[in-house]
Amino acid sequence: MHSAPHATSGLHPDLTGTPTGDLTDHPPLGPAGGAPSADPPENTLLPLTELDDEIERLGVPVPCRTYDPEVFFAESPADVEYAKSLCQTCPVREACLAGAKDRREPWGVWGGELFIQGVVVPRKRPRGRPRKNAVAA
Repeated sequence: MHSAPHATSGLHPDLTGTPTGDLTDHPPLGPAGGAPSADPPENTLLPLTELDDEIERLGVPVPCRTYDPEVFFAESPADVEYAKSLCQTCPVREACLAGAKDRREPWGVWGGELFIQGVVVPRKRPRGRPRKNAVAA
C-alpha cells in the first residue's frame, strides 16, 4: 500500500497511506546525541517497512494508524500516558517496541513505551522547572 519507506522515524502514515505531519518538526535520524548514524539509511528504514507490511497483513486497525499521530509525540504527560494506553492492545506492540529500541528512536511513544533521546523512560516530566519545596515562614 505504501509507495515509499518512511522518510523519518517520527512520521506515521494515516489510514490512506499518505504521510501526515511536517518533516521539519522531527529530529534527524541517528543515535542519541545527534551524531550521524554509521549505518546507511536503508538499514535504518528496513524495520519500519517490515512493520508496515505486518500491519497490512493483519488487516485490523492499529492505534497509530487510527488515532491522530500527534498524540504519540505529545508534550503533556497526560497525553503521553493516553498514547501509551492506546498501545496496550495493539497486535504489533512487541515488534514496534523492539524496532524502536533497535533504531534508538529519538522521541515519542513506540510499542507502549516513551522514548526520549533513544532511551525508554518511565514517564514524561512536565515542562518547566520543578516546584520548590514549601518553605516554613
